Amino acid sequence: MPRALYGRLALVADLLPEYRVKARNTSAGGENPMHDDGGARAQGFPGALVPGVTVYAYLTHTLVEAFGTAWLDRGTATVKFVKPVLDHEEVLVTGEITERNARGIAATVKATTARVGDCAVATVTLPAGLPTPVNVAQYPEKPLPTERVPVSRAHLSSVDVLGTPVTLYDLDQAGSYVDDIGDPLPIYRVDGRVHPAFYLNQANRALSRNVKLGPWVHVASAVRHLGAARIGDRLATRGRVRSLYEKKNRQYVELDLVLFAGTKPAAHILHTAIYQFPPSTA
Repeated sequence: MPRALYGRLALVADLLPEYRVKARNTSAGGENPMHDDGGARAQGFPGALVPGVTVYAYLTHTLVEAFGTAWLDRGTATVKFVKPVLDHEEVLVTGEITERNARGIAATVKATTARVGDCAVATVTLPAGLPTPVNVAQYPEKPLPTERVPVSRAHLSSVDVLGTPVTLYDLDQAGSYVDDIGDPLPIYRVDGRVHPAFYLNQANRALSRNVKLGPWVHVASAVRHLGAARIGDRLATRGRVRSLYEKKNRQYVELDLVLFAGTKPAAHILHTAIYQFPPSTA
Protein backbone atom coordinates (compact mmCIF):
# COMPACT_ATOMS: atom_id res chain seq x y z
CA MET A 1 0.00 0.00 0.00
CA PRO A 2 1.44 3.45 -0.91
CA ARG A 3 2.67 5.43 2.06
CA ALA A 4 0.26 8.27 1.24
CA LEU A 5 -2.69 6.07 2.15
CA TYR A 6 -1.44 5.26 5.65
CA GLY A 7 -3.65 6.82 8.31
CA ARG A 8 -6.53 7.63 5.95
CA LEU A 9 -8.45 4.36 5.89
CA ALA A 10 -9.85 4.75 9.41
CA LEU A 11 -11.25 8.17 8.60
CA VAL A 12 -13.72 7.05 5.94
CA ALA A 13 -15.69 4.57 8.07
CA ASP A 14 -15.98 3.25 11.60
CA LEU A 15 -14.88 -0.21 10.47
CA LEU A 16 -11.15 -0.89 10.27
CA PRO A 17 -9.66 -2.88 7.38
CA GLU A 18 -10.14 -6.65 7.64
CA TYR A 19 -7.10 -8.89 7.53
CA ARG A 20 -7.01 -12.65 6.89
CA VAL A 21 -3.91 -14.72 7.55
CA LYS A 22 -3.03 -18.38 8.00
CA ALA A 23 -1.58 -18.68 11.50
CA ARG A 24 1.94 -19.97 11.90
CA ASN A 25 3.53 -21.47 15.00
CA THR A 26 6.62 -19.26 14.93
CA SER A 27 8.07 -20.84 18.10
CA ALA A 28 7.97 -24.49 16.99
CA GLY A 29 11.06 -26.32 18.19
CA GLY A 30 11.83 -23.78 20.92
CA GLU A 31 12.20 -24.17 24.68
CA ASN A 32 8.54 -23.74 25.55
CA PRO A 33 6.70 -27.09 25.28
CA MET A 34 3.41 -25.22 24.79
CA HIS A 35 4.47 -24.77 21.15
CA ASP A 36 4.74 -28.53 20.73
CA ASP A 37 1.68 -30.77 20.30
CA GLY A 38 2.62 -33.10 23.16
CA GLY A 39 3.49 -30.34 25.60
CA ALA A 40 0.34 -28.35 24.86
CA ARG A 41 -1.93 -31.39 25.13
CA ALA A 42 -0.39 -32.25 28.50
CA GLN A 43 -1.80 -28.92 29.74
CA GLY A 44 -5.25 -29.55 28.27
CA PHE A 45 -4.92 -27.69 24.98
CA PRO A 46 -5.88 -29.31 21.65
CA GLY A 47 -2.46 -28.85 20.05
CA ALA A 48 0.61 -26.67 19.78
CA LEU A 49 -0.18 -23.01 20.45
CA VAL A 50 0.64 -20.19 18.08
CA PRO A 51 2.48 -17.66 20.27
CA GLY A 52 0.41 -14.78 21.62
CA VAL A 53 3.04 -12.41 20.26
CA THR A 54 2.37 -13.72 16.76
CA VAL A 55 -1.39 -13.33 17.19
CA TYR A 56 -0.71 -9.77 18.35
CA ALA A 57 1.25 -9.21 15.14
CA TYR A 58 -1.88 -10.10 13.18
CA LEU A 59 -3.89 -7.54 15.18
CA THR A 60 -1.34 -4.80 14.57
CA HIS A 61 -1.53 -5.29 10.80
CA THR A 62 -5.06 -3.83 10.84
CA LEU A 63 -4.04 -1.00 13.17
CA VAL A 64 -1.04 0.07 11.12
CA GLU A 65 -2.99 -0.22 7.87
CA ALA A 66 -5.59 2.11 9.37
CA PHE A 67 -3.53 4.55 11.44
CA GLY A 68 -0.01 4.28 10.01
CA THR A 69 3.09 5.64 11.71
CA ALA A 70 1.03 7.77 14.10
CA TRP A 71 -0.04 4.64 15.96
CA LEU A 72 3.50 3.24 15.89
CA ASP A 73 4.83 6.46 17.43
CA ARG A 74 2.23 7.20 20.12
CA GLY A 75 -0.58 4.63 20.01
CA THR A 76 -1.58 2.22 22.77
CA ALA A 77 -2.97 -1.32 22.91
CA THR A 78 -4.28 -3.50 25.72
CA VAL A 79 -4.56 -7.06 24.44
CA LYS A 80 -5.88 -10.24 26.06
CA PHE A 81 -5.46 -13.72 24.59
CA VAL A 82 -8.67 -15.54 25.46
CA LYS A 83 -8.56 -18.73 23.33
CA PRO A 84 -5.69 -20.57 21.65
CA VAL A 85 -4.85 -20.23 17.98
CA LEU A 86 -3.47 -23.40 16.41
CA ASP A 87 -0.94 -23.80 13.62
CA HIS A 88 -2.37 -23.29 10.10
CA GLU A 89 -5.75 -22.01 11.30
CA GLU A 90 -7.16 -19.11 9.31
CA VAL A 91 -7.36 -15.99 11.46
CA LEU A 92 -9.72 -13.13 10.68
CA VAL A 93 -8.85 -9.74 12.17
CA THR A 94 -11.60 -7.13 12.36
CA GLY A 95 -11.95 -3.84 14.19
CA GLU A 96 -13.99 -0.71 14.61
CA ILE A 97 -13.59 2.79 15.91
CA THR A 98 -15.57 3.22 19.11
CA GLU A 99 -14.92 6.88 19.90
CA ARG A 100 -13.55 10.08 18.37
CA ASN A 101 -13.01 13.19 20.45
CA ALA A 102 -10.47 15.92 21.14
CA ARG A 103 -8.25 13.45 23.02
CA GLY A 104 -7.93 11.16 20.00
CA ILE A 105 -9.42 7.93 18.64
CA ALA A 106 -10.38 4.74 20.47
CA ALA A 107 -11.00 1.40 18.77
CA THR A 108 -11.37 -2.30 19.37
CA VAL A 109 -9.79 -5.04 17.28
CA LYS A 110 -10.10 -8.80 17.56
CA ALA A 111 -8.76 -11.99 16.02
CA THR A 112 -11.16 -14.88 15.47
CA THR A 113 -11.02 -18.43 14.11
CA ALA A 114 -13.85 -20.63 12.85
CA ARG A 115 -13.02 -23.21 15.54
CA VAL A 116 -13.41 -21.10 18.69
CA GLY A 117 -14.49 -17.58 17.73
CA ASP A 118 -12.68 -14.75 19.52
CA CYS A 119 -9.04 -15.63 20.28
CA ALA A 120 -7.56 -12.22 21.05
CA VAL A 121 -9.23 -8.90 21.83
CA ALA A 122 -7.52 -5.52 22.09
CA THR A 123 -8.65 -2.04 23.03
CA VAL A 124 -6.49 0.58 21.35
CA THR A 125 -6.10 4.33 21.23
CA LEU A 126 -4.48 6.87 18.97
CA PRO A 127 -3.98 9.85 21.30
CA ALA A 128 -4.05 13.34 19.81
CA GLY A 129 -1.14 14.47 21.98
CA LEU A 130 2.33 13.20 22.71
CA PRO A 131 2.73 10.23 25.08
CA THR A 132 3.50 10.78 28.75
CA PRO A 133 7.22 9.98 29.16
CA VAL A 134 8.54 7.36 31.54
CA ASN A 135 11.13 7.99 34.22
CA VAL A 136 14.09 6.21 32.62
CA ALA A 137 16.02 6.27 35.91
CA GLN A 138 13.56 3.66 37.23
CA TYR A 139 14.57 1.22 34.48
CA PRO A 140 18.30 0.53 34.78
CA GLU A 141 20.10 -1.85 32.45
CA LYS A 142 21.51 -5.01 34.03
CA PRO A 143 23.41 -8.02 32.61
CA LEU A 144 21.44 -11.21 32.07
CA PRO A 145 22.18 -13.99 34.56
CA THR A 146 25.00 -16.33 33.53
CA GLU A 147 22.86 -19.25 34.65
CA ARG A 148 19.07 -19.21 34.78
CA VAL A 149 17.43 -20.33 38.01
CA PRO A 150 14.32 -22.56 37.67
CA VAL A 151 11.27 -20.33 37.92
CA SER A 152 9.48 -20.08 41.27
CA ARG A 153 7.43 -17.51 43.09
CA ALA A 154 10.14 -17.21 45.72
CA HIS A 155 12.81 -16.47 43.14
CA LEU A 156 10.71 -13.97 41.18
CA SER A 157 9.85 -12.22 44.45
CA SER A 158 13.55 -11.80 45.18
CA VAL A 159 14.43 -10.19 41.84
CA ASP A 160 14.85 -6.43 42.08
CA VAL A 161 15.92 -5.61 38.52
CA LEU A 162 15.62 -8.05 35.63
CA GLY A 163 18.55 -8.77 33.39
CA THR A 164 18.30 -6.86 30.12
CA PRO A 165 17.92 -8.80 26.86
CA VAL A 166 19.47 -6.87 23.97
CA THR A 167 18.85 -7.36 20.25
CA LEU A 168 20.31 -5.52 17.27
CA TYR A 169 17.31 -5.10 14.98
CA ASP A 170 19.33 -5.07 11.77
CA LEU A 171 18.21 -5.87 8.22
CA ASP A 172 18.63 -9.61 8.74
CA GLN A 173 16.60 -9.59 11.97
CA ALA A 174 13.91 -7.41 10.43
CA GLY A 175 13.58 -9.56 7.33
CA SER A 176 13.51 -12.80 9.30
CA TYR A 177 10.89 -11.56 11.74
CA VAL A 178 8.55 -10.04 9.15
CA ASP A 179 8.84 -13.21 7.05
CA ASP A 180 7.98 -15.39 10.07
CA ILE A 181 4.79 -13.49 10.88
CA GLY A 182 3.91 -12.95 7.22
CA ASP A 183 3.14 -9.23 7.46
CA PRO A 184 3.07 -7.75 3.94
CA LEU A 185 3.00 -4.05 4.89
CA PRO A 186 5.94 -2.24 3.25
CA ILE A 187 6.42 0.03 6.26
CA TYR A 188 8.58 -2.69 7.86
CA ARG A 189 10.85 -3.07 4.84
CA VAL A 190 10.70 0.07 2.70
CA ASP A 191 10.28 2.55 5.57
CA GLY A 192 12.50 0.63 8.00
CA ARG A 193 10.23 0.63 11.05
CA VAL A 194 10.51 -2.02 13.76
CA HIS A 195 7.44 -4.26 13.86
CA PRO A 196 5.42 -3.47 17.02
CA ALA A 197 4.91 -7.18 17.78
CA PHE A 198 8.69 -7.51 18.10
CA TYR A 199 8.38 -5.34 21.22
CA LEU A 200 6.32 -8.09 22.86
CA ASN A 201 8.73 -10.68 21.51
CA GLN A 202 11.42 -8.91 23.51
CA ALA A 203 9.12 -8.69 26.53
CA ASN A 204 8.84 -12.49 26.41
CA ARG A 205 12.64 -12.67 26.40
CA ALA A 206 12.75 -10.45 29.50
CA LEU A 207 11.09 -13.36 31.28
CA SER A 208 12.57 -16.38 29.51
CA ARG A 209 16.18 -15.12 29.58
CA ASN A 210 16.03 -14.39 33.32
CA VAL A 211 14.56 -17.67 34.60
CA LYS A 212 14.38 -21.24 33.37
CA LEU A 213 10.75 -21.92 32.47
CA GLY A 214 8.66 -25.02 31.93
CA PRO A 215 5.36 -24.76 30.04
CA TRP A 216 4.23 -21.14 30.08
CA VAL A 217 1.75 -18.90 28.27
CA HIS A 218 1.68 -15.19 27.47
CA VAL A 219 -1.86 -14.08 28.36
CA ALA A 220 -2.00 -10.26 28.15
CA SER A 221 -0.06 -7.08 27.52
CA ALA A 222 -0.64 -3.34 27.79
CA VAL A 223 1.59 -1.32 25.48
CA ARG A 224 2.21 2.42 25.17
CA HIS A 225 4.31 3.49 22.21
CA LEU A 226 6.69 6.29 23.19
CA GLY A 227 8.57 6.99 19.97
CA ALA A 228 9.97 5.56 16.78
CA ALA A 229 12.17 2.47 16.55
CA ARG A 230 13.91 1.70 13.28
CA ILE A 231 15.99 -0.95 11.57
CA GLY A 232 19.55 -0.63 12.87
CA ASP A 233 18.51 0.23 16.44
CA ARG A 234 19.86 -1.62 19.45
CA LEU A 235 16.76 -2.74 21.35
CA ALA A 236 17.19 -3.25 25.10
CA THR A 237 14.31 -4.36 27.34
CA ARG A 238 14.73 -3.16 30.91
CA GLY A 239 12.40 -3.74 33.82
CA ARG A 240 11.30 -5.56 36.93
CA VAL A 241 8.65 -7.90 38.30
CA ARG A 242 5.55 -5.78 39.03
CA SER A 243 3.26 -8.38 40.58
CA LEU A 244 2.80 -12.08 41.29
CA TYR A 245 -0.54 -13.76 41.88
CA GLU A 246 -2.44 -17.04 41.68
CA LYS A 247 -5.67 -17.68 39.78
CA LYS A 248 -7.34 -21.07 39.35
CA ASN A 249 -4.18 -22.74 40.68
CA ARG A 250 -2.08 -21.12 37.99
CA GLN A 251 0.82 -18.83 38.86
CA TYR A 252 0.94 -15.47 37.08
CA VAL A 253 3.67 -12.86 36.74
CA GLU A 254 3.33 -9.30 35.48
CA LEU A 255 6.45 -7.52 34.26
CA ASP A 256 6.89 -3.75 34.08
CA LEU A 257 9.19 -3.11 31.11
CA VAL A 258 10.53 -0.31 28.96
CA LEU A 259 11.97 -1.13 25.56
CA PHE A 260 14.73 1.25 24.56
CA ALA A 261 15.74 1.93 20.96
CA GLY A 262 19.29 3.08 21.45
CA THR A 263 19.10 5.52 24.37
CA LYS A 264 15.45 6.52 23.85
CA PRO A 265 12.36 4.73 25.19
CA ALA A 266 10.27 3.26 22.38
CA ALA A 267 7.57 1.46 24.39
CA HIS A 268 6.31 0.93 27.92
CA ILE A 269 4.92 -2.60 28.39
CA LEU A 270 3.03 -4.35 31.16
CA HIS A 271 3.43 -8.01 30.23
CA THR A 272 1.50 -10.86 31.88
CA ALA A 273 2.17 -14.59 31.66
CA ILE A 274 1.22 -17.85 33.35
CA TYR A 275 4.60 -19.18 34.37
CA GLN A 276 3.45 -22.29 36.24
CA PHE A 277 0.52 -24.67 35.77
CA PRO A 278 -0.83 -26.93 38.53
CA PRO A 279 0.77 -30.41 38.61
CA SER A 280 -2.62 -32.08 38.19
CA THR A 281 -2.86 -30.86 34.58
CA ALA A 282 0.63 -31.93 33.57
